[in-house]
Amino acid sequence: MSEAHAPTTATEEAGAPHQEHGVEDLCVAARELYEAALREGHVSAADAEAAPCLVDFGLLHPAVEDLNRLEPVPPAVALHRMLRTTAGRIADERRREQRLAETFEPLMRIDGRHTATADLPGITVLGGLDRINEAITKAMADASRELLAVQPYDGRNPAARLAQSLGRDQALLDRGGRIRTLYQHTQRHSPAVIARYEQLNGDAEARTLDQVTERLVVIDHAVAFVPASKDRGLALEVRHPALVDFFATTFDRLWHLATPMYPQAVQQVTLNGITPRQRAIAALLVEGHTDAVIADRLGLNIRTAREHIAKLASTLGSESRAQLGYLIGRSGILDQEG
Repeated sequence: MSEAHAPTTATEEAGAPHQEHGVEDLCVAARELYEAALREGHVSAADAEAAPCLVDFGLLHPAVEDLNRLEPVPPAVALHRMLRTTAGRIADERRREQRLAETFEPLMRIDGRHTATADLPGITVLGGLDRINEAITKAMADASRELLAVQPYDGRNPAARLAQSLGRDQALLDRGGRIRTLYQHTQRHSPAVIARYEQLNGDAEARTLDQVTERLVVIDHAVAFVPASKDRGLALEVRHPALVDFFATTFDRLWHLATPMYPQAVQQVTLNGITPRQRAIAALLVEGHTDAVIADRLGLNIRTAREHIAKLASTLGSESRAQLGYLIGRSGILDQEG
């Protein structure tokens, strides 16, 4: 190995900031920690702070049952994944493949139950939006049948996220696939959402509900992606057939309850001066939810939610929150079908 690519020694690394390097030139700290993880089955997140490159390279990932524990990706799997991403690159990238093989070959000879590939878990924890999007993009590249997605409103403008997914969605449609997406009713008039369906000249469909589940992506009934943290900085990549089938079935049942939005919008019916939005709010009010919870469940900001509550109270002649719940129950509006 040339002097320019010589790995740092443990002495050099002690007390010094971690130096950037390629995965083909694993530093001493990373190699030793990865070997320990392969033998023991896991290492602590604290131990991995000395070698952050292992998480960056996807060689360690958080355990499903304990996010403070990191588990190793089998070296054969890691090697296959990295070789696949370099397959179409130019000649010097192909030389990098050879160096990857030289790096991982001795690791695959380690005698440990966690180096086997036969019993891979059906759930993988993905950390960071870049890794999550990369995993979804790779799954979409192999897809040919159908994308199912639940996209709840998170208070941010969805334009950037929708623009990022536009190319991969159009590619699926061009291959003859189908796309079905569920939104909250509040997104029916979102310029970003409307623009998306105007740009997707294919078999893309959208429907809306008052309330939807957390974000969900199911691709070809083979892999699903769901959030693993409240801020969506972690996600689970699920390939267990029973779980993926459960997610797809749940989506289908919500789809049949939802109101069509695209390709042909259906106008929701207003009954006795009560709008569909107000009926949804009324249902949550009688359950005892706060304004903040109602806003979150329906994809509204809290000010808009309170305006709807005030209009509902005015329509029913209520003078207090307690009286409003009583009047909702007496009015029968929750028994009417929209």
